[in-house]
Amino acid sequence: MDSRTVAIIQARLGSSRLPGKILKPLGHQSLIEWVVARTSRAQLVDLVVIATTTEATDDPLVDYSQQRGWPVYRGPEHDVLTRYCAAADEFAANLIVRITSDCPFIDPAEIDRVVSVIRNDPSVDYSCNFFPNRTFPRGLDTECFTREALRRVDLMGLPLDSREHVTLGIYQNPDHFKIAGIESPLDAAEHRWTVDTEADYQLATKLAEWFGRDNFGWREVLKAFEQNPNWFHINASVQQKVLPQIA
Repeated sequence: MDSRTVAIIQARLGSSRLPGKILKPLGHQSLIEWVVARTSRAQLVDLVVIATTTEATDDPLVDYSQQRGWPVYRGPEHDVLTRYCAAADEFAANLIVRITSDCPFIDPAEIDRVVSVIRNDPSVDYSCNFFPNRTFPRGLDTECFTREALRRVDLMGLPLDSREHVTLGIYQNPDHFKIAGIESPLDAAEHRWTVDTEADYQLATKLAEWFGRDNFGWREVLKAFEQNPNWFHINASVQQKVLPQIA
């Protein structure tokens, strides 16, 4: 199997709970810059692509990305599965890493761990670090899957609300795909480091200021929480959106 691996970061400015969040400042750079920089450090990733929408509201994101030399693909706003399929074709991806743009503390070492599962066993269709059991903090979510698996999901005839979540058709149909999940020996699932609300952004700002740099691992973040236990309460009440169930 050709192992060309493309990380596709889905991104748009029209977030329902915190509009424009990915261009908000986080330390000395924007939130999306954190995501791109940290994803790019993964040794098993050959290319990092921004996959945004064709909506005019995302023109500023496209301009921002192009100014920084980031490859961009534009596709449907809500049919994110179609956006991913087309981006994978456009950039000749054989393995796709799915990253969301609201995870500024995504860990390149964990990206490599997830990718290496399929690299080492080509019979695996899909690997991730949150299913079937979440042990990593929310905000480190990484998925890797073959382009063939993505095509199969595309042909499943899923409703639009499921296609918005790209890989829902894979891990809700484990009998049809070979799935490999990675767990952390240290259960830190209670932590929430993604940015979806103002409270999440406040916490992310604390972390960015604490480190003053963007090249640290997730266990270093845990140590920062040990020294600042009050941080855990900043966004502890935030409710994660519930994913649709495929009938």
